[in-house]
Formats: sequence, structure tokens, C-alpha cells
Amino acid sequence: MNDQTPASRSTSIRLGAVDSLGVGIGIFPLGVALGFLVIQAGLPWWLAPALSIGIFAGSVELLLVSMIAAATPLLTIAATVFALNFRHVFYPLSFPIQAVKPGIGRAYSIYAMIDEAYATYVLMPPEKLTSTRMLTGQLLMQAYWVGGGLVGVCVASLLPEPIEGFEFALVSLFIVMALDAVRGRREIPSVILAGLSVAIAMVAFPGAQLIAALAIFTLSLVARFFWQRRARGAGHVAEEDQPDA
Repeated sequence: MNDQTPASRSTSIRLGAVDSLGVGIGIFPLGVALGFLVIQAGLPWWLAPALSIGIFAGSVELLLVSMIAAATPLLTIAATVFALNFRHVFYPLSFPIQAVKPGIGRAYSIYAMIDEAYATYVLMPPEKLTSTRMLTGQLLMQAYWVGGGLVGVCVASLLPEPIEGFEFALVSLFIVMALDAVRGRREIPSVILAGLSVAIAMVAFPGAQLIAALAIFTLSLVARFFWQRRARGAGHVAEEDQPDA
């Protein structure tokens, strides 16, 4: 559906703003946390908006602040960002990008295809999607994130001293995300594999623990996938070989 009249365009802008509101309520506080982390890590204030505009990847930005502050090697940063954001490779397969007009707008929509934008528009009926609505929603989602970061920078700069232990907020965030992903017994093996990967990396690769743990965990998940598929195939064969009663 294409925007044709000023009335329909203004309606699409309003709907896009409504789409972004629920997301903004969650994104804005995380942006504030990003601003706080930048100042508490002793990094320049402009890093918060720079990350929010240049990368716009949510949890990855929070992790990058700690990695930059710790002078983490570039290869480790690249591997970590790749592993955390690899899921975005599959988003375009179902994201309704065809609703956005070709050109700069479509390029921006692809760039701003964060998890929240994907969840907002992938299940929306096609007849309700317009280029203006989607771009407005995605632009405002990023505005909430950038604005939150600037607020966090300003507030953190006004504090007389850093908040002790605030840097643990990043660790807490990933713990909550992990707990949210592991809600059933079927994912317990993944948790065990993750723990073993970290333990092996700490012992065998003390100078590159993070990248080693990610590589080991990825290989173990691939091996688990093929092992489960082989086990299911063997089970089906066994059922077919059973004589009829």
C-alpha cells in the first residue's frame, strides 16, 4: 500500500508513532543505562550517541562500552558482535521490507531492523503497512534509544561521584536475557554446554577467553543439532521396522 495523499500520510505517521510507543517505553531506560555506563567507564560522552546512531543494536552497544573501556582486541570485539547479531541475517527473509519504498528509506529500514521493529511489523497484516508508517516507527524507536543515552550521559555527568556497582547492570541484563531464553528442560543442555565452553576457554585460552568460549559454544551447538537429528532419524527407522500387531 502506497501513501498517496497528505491525509493518509499523516495517518501513517500517527500510526507509526503509536507503534513505537510501547517499544520506546522499554528502549528509553536501556538508553539511559548506556549513557550511564559510558560516563562511569571514563569514556567521552559523545560515544553514547555515536554508538546509538552508528550501530543501533541494543544490548551489543552496552557490551561494547565495557569492551572498549577494557581495550579489548578488535578481533574479539568483531567476533562477539557477529555472534550476538547473527540472528539478524535471517530477519529479512520474513520482514515486510517490500512495504517500504525503494531508496534511502528502504536502506534505513534495513539498517534499523532491530528485534523490536521486527516483532512489531512482521505479524502486522500487509494491508495495514505503509512505507511512512514503518519508517516513522523505526525512526522514533531509534530516537527513544538515542534520547535515552543523552539523558543518561547528562545525569551521570551531574553526579558528584560514580554509582558503585552500576557496571554490574550489564551482567544483570545478560543474566535476565539468558533466564528468559531458558524456560524449559529442553534448553538445559544448552546451558550446560555454555558453562562447559566458558570453563574450557578459561583454562585452555586464558588470553582470549571470550572469543574461544563463543567458538566452542557454537561448535557444540552445531554438534548437538546434528546428533539430535540423527537420533530422531534412527527413532523413525526403528518405528518403521516394528512388526504390526
